[in-house]
Amino acid sequence: MQKFFFLKSIPSYLPIVNIDTDMIIPKQFLKTIKRTGLGKNLFFELRYDDSGKEIPDFILNKKPFNNSKILITGKNFGCGSSREHAPWALLDFGITCIISSSYADIFYNNCFKNGILPIVLNEEIIKEISEYSKRKEEISVNLSDQKIIYGNNEISFDIDTFKKKCLLEGLDDIALSLEKSDKIKFYFYLVMVLDLRL
Repeated sequence: MQKFFFLKSIPSYLPIVNIDTDMIIPKQFLKTIKRTGLGKNLFFELRYDDSGKEIPDFILNKKPFNNSKILITGKNFGCGSSREHAPWALLDFGITCIISSSYADIFYNNCFKNGILPIVLNEEIIKEISEYSKRKEEISVNLSDQKIIYGNNEISFDIDTFKKKCLLEGLDDIALSLEKSDKIKFYFYLVMVLDLRL
């Protein structure tokens, strides 16, 4: 998993509430267990018409938003089923930070496990920051300082200490387990060689 320190990007603004995981990545694309290749199908029903052509007015189909690393969106983002393909699709598209006033719990936690920073802000601040998307101006996200910088302004955001550590150090669940490999080997030795149970 990539380490997350600092991010600077023109944000994309998708002011839709209750975007569920099926809208993020529809069920027909869940056959793969690879984390790559899903970005082209992100928001499939919003991005493409019935013939498979891009809908020009959808924000992620327009320059410079097709290269955005930051997505500003409506409340209750990532609701619905708990598919991990949703953060995979966002990450494969290039989005590594989401700003919303609220998230579904499972999606929120899945973001951290896949290297995406989901930031919670109140809706007034989100509205203020969204103006930078409309003006096609960059904003910055500093995870170490827990700040978003936009223009001459900055706003702090809260984040769980452990989740912050995982993003800064690029630790997913497998990497966290490997950090304890010595203890795992020792336990294996006790059980298999000495036939002990702790």
